[in-house]
Amino acid sequence: MNPARSSTNALMTCGFLLIAVLWGGFLGWRQIDGDSSVLDNIEYLTVDWRFLIAGARPAPRGVVIVAIDDETIEKAGAYPLPRSTVGRIVTGLAALNPQAIAIDIAFLDPSSPEMDAQLADSLRSTKSVIAAVGLFEGDEQHPNPSFGELGRVPNPTSILWPAAPFRAVARAGLVNIATDSSGVPRFIPMIYRSGDGVVPSFALAATSVALNTEPVLGLDVIKIAGRGAGMDQGYHLPIRYYGPRGAIRQFSASRILAGDLDPNAVRGQIVVLGATALGIGDRFGTPFGENFPGVEVFATAISNLLAGDGLIRTPFVRKIDALTAVLLPCLTVALMAIRRIYLGIAIVGLVIALWVTYTAIAFAQGYWLSVAVPLAALIPVAGGYGVARLCFDRFVSGRLAADKEELAMFQSPLLVEHILRNPGFLDKPTQQNVAVIFVDLAGFTGLAELVGPQWTRELLSTFQSMIEHEVMSRNGFVASFMGDGAMIVFGLPEPRPDDASRALLTVVGLYDSTVKWLEALPPVAKDRLGVRVGGHYGTAVVSRLGPKRHQHIAATGDTVNVASRLLEIAKQQKCNVVVSEDLLTVADLPAFAREVIAGTEIEVAIRGRALPMRVRMMTSLSRI
Repeated sequence: MNPARSSTNALMTCGFLLIAVLWGGFLGWRQIDGDSSVLDNIEYLTVDWRFLIAGARPAPRGVVIVAIDDETIEKAGAYPLPRSTVGRIVTGLAALNPQAIAIDIAFLDPSSPEMDAQLADSLRSTKSVIAAVGLFEGDEQHPNPSFGELGRVPNPTSILWPAAPFRAVARAGLVNIATDSSGVPRFIPMIYRSGDGVVPSFALAATSVALNTEPVLGLDVIKIAGRGAGMDQGYHLPIRYYGPRGAIRQFSASRILAGDLDPNAVRGQIVVLGATALGIGDRFGTPFGENFPGVEVFATAISNLLAGDGLIRTPFVRKIDALTAVLLPCLTVALMAIRRIYLGIAIVGLVIALWVTYTAIAFAQGYWLSVAVPLAALIPVAGGYGVARLCFDRFVSGRLAADKEELAMFQSPLLVEHILRNPGFLDKPTQQNVAVIFVDLAGFTGLAELVGPQWTRELLSTFQSMIEHEVMSRNGFVASFMGDGAMIVFGLPEPRPDDASRALLTVVGLYDSTVKWLEALPPVAKDRLGVRVGGHYGTAVVSRLGPKRHQHIAATGDTVNVASRLLEIAKQQKCNVVVSEDLLTVADLPAFAREVIAGTEIEVAIRGRALPMRVRMMTSLSRI
């Protein structure tokens, strides 16, 4: 690769690596800090996909829903249910020995003393939790750094507590549910700030009452009876849904009123009592579908806490997301920086596919790794680098094509291609077999004196173009044009088994083409010019000749000298073509070609050479 191109490409790559670190670091910092952004909606969409890919899971035993459904409301004759009816349901459930009863109903105002007393007595008969409601206004939900980790805990403006008779006999927990823009609850806060202390959510209160212990707040974790549940920032529990509506077992409250519920259905379990009737109570969307009752959202959160199978998205996991947001675009840029960018892009696609697959597998195991943040870090960096690299490569390719085109004007295109692919071509001289042809115009000196330099130049240009065409059509190499002649080599840039055959065919082609060309010239040239061609095959040294800043490819040795001297033999013998027996012997030509080249075989002395050699002559033109 060109050093200038390499350095420019390296500089561009380093620049984009720096951009990847800065941009990925910025997004990663926001991810660690928990700042909300437009990426949240994208992330939640990928979470829905991952839920669907992982599929529904059977909810573990431990939580059951007793539903205030249409049948229950019909039997009660009203909604909200009279507190005496609720008391009867609680009493009936208590007789079946549940672990605890969590009632997703806010008994905020007192009703008749008799009914309130009946409900209070029912709540007193078992471990129970009832609903409280937090009211939020203005910026009360925004993080407050002065409170440390608790600064991210939701801080309601006020709390609507259950009426005094009920709060005295049952634990209260807040039933607030927040959703994303699509209406899906993603988190349940486990605690809320209230004055100088904290109060539990409905789900946390139900779990702690059932286990008969108070929760212990740790760093990014809440422990209940020695069981730890990882928390996201502000002690938010990511909800891990088990499946569509009905994934958690549920029974109609009307069966409690009728006394026909099997005790084993609720014995030793947390019973969550709440409304599921159509048109009553909160309804939410989930990754598995719409129309999901609020009571089932809380039952899912309680089950996640109790079984320890909730989603794990802790500040540590967020740090992994931040690291991925830096490393993934850096790796992408590094892969795309390889020489073949399209291969790099293919590898990048594979890496991204493997990473997305890994996040899906991790999610199925309960680990919520971010997809949106690393992708947001990757896409603009990778896209920008890809566009810059393609533009740069196109610019370089255009420059190389222009340089190649200009170089081809001064050197054989065949050799130009080879040198561009192999810059070290013939750094060291090489000895090999080559076929060498010399061709020149007889009588050219006298004609040039007669017609002048301009017409002479045009004549030579046409002659040399014809030679180039004949040689290039058989993949030969014109080593040099020498006035009215040329030296041609077969075996460059690399030797081939048919070098001699192609050389011999080129001898015939040069002869035929020159004859036709001469016949078309004006009489002043046609009557004075003839053609001589000589060809030989043997060992030569091919190398670079000339100073370091101005070199050319050449073949040297006895084989070249002999091929040149064959033109003298042609002149002496008054023939047009002379080729050595060595060339004919090595060449593997069809019969018709051998008939064309066949001529008189003689033994001749070569000037400057001690031993004679056998050659073949062919005479056709009268003027030599």
